[in-house]
Amino acid sequence: MQNNIFDLTGKVAMITGAGGLLGPKHAEAILDFGGKVIMTDHHLDRVEEKARLLNEKYGEGSAVAYHMDVTNPTSVKKVVDLCDKIDILINNAAKDPKVKKEAGLTPDSRFETMTPEYWNEGVDAAMNGTFYCSQAVANKMLESGGGVILNISSDLGVIAPDQRLYRKDGLAEEQQNVKPITYSAAKWAIVGMTKYLAVYFAQKGIRVNCLSPTGVYNNHPENFVEKLSNIIPMGRMADIDEYKGAIVFLCSNASSYMTGENMIIDGGKTVW
Repeated sequence: MQNNIFDLTGKVAMITGAGGLLGPKHAEAILDFGGKVIMTDHHLDRVEEKARLLNEKYGEGSAVAYHMDVTNPTSVKKVVDLCDKIDILINNAAKDPKVKKEAGLTPDSRFETMTPEYWNEGVDAAMNGTFYCSQAVANKMLESGGGVILNISSDLGVIAPDQRLYRKDGLAEEQQNVKPITYSAAKWAIVGMTKYLAVYFAQKGIRVNCLSPTGVYNNHPENFVEKLSNIIPMGRMADIDEYKGAIVFLCSNASSYMTGENMIIDGGKTVW
């Protein structure tokens, strides 16, 4: 695979939020092209199980799991210091507030009544976590001559959420469920950090890019899937494996002259 520009042999990728839905798929993308993965999550049991399954599939030693709280810089530094090297950082951790089917996600989810506590908790993992992890890992990358930082944003880091997706008939406006501003704000911030860090590290061997996916089908209610599909030109939600190609491209030498960019993969949703 020496002449394969997608080859990741010998590369080690740290993935935050690796116990969730897409984290293991990011790991598979790296492993499929010869790399190894360090999987971190604040739920240790969950990420250990994901790593175990990947080691069964790709061979022992392909994946290791650590507990890491991305909102705590001490926790982040502790794990980073345990790693001999990190060639790739995938900042995947975030708090995605799911809009419940019943009325009233919480009173704080609506902008008019949102508390400072709700705001801070909502942006902490994605926004502060991306900062803490990028800072700790970039210092290690600088010692070894460079690397790749890939931040995971969202289509909602590019456009505002369509709150009509969450409305229920018969409820007053103040009772309607909404996608909170915290998610959009954090994801927009990640795009901004991507551009800042790309320029900051451009001549120091560290490339920084961003991937903004749209919703991945995960047994959502049929009514929600139909409404969301109707505002996506391709007419459907993403399949869980459809971002793996982008992960490999952005983490490999296939994108060697690309930095500071936000790759949007959303079935055309943001161009309609």
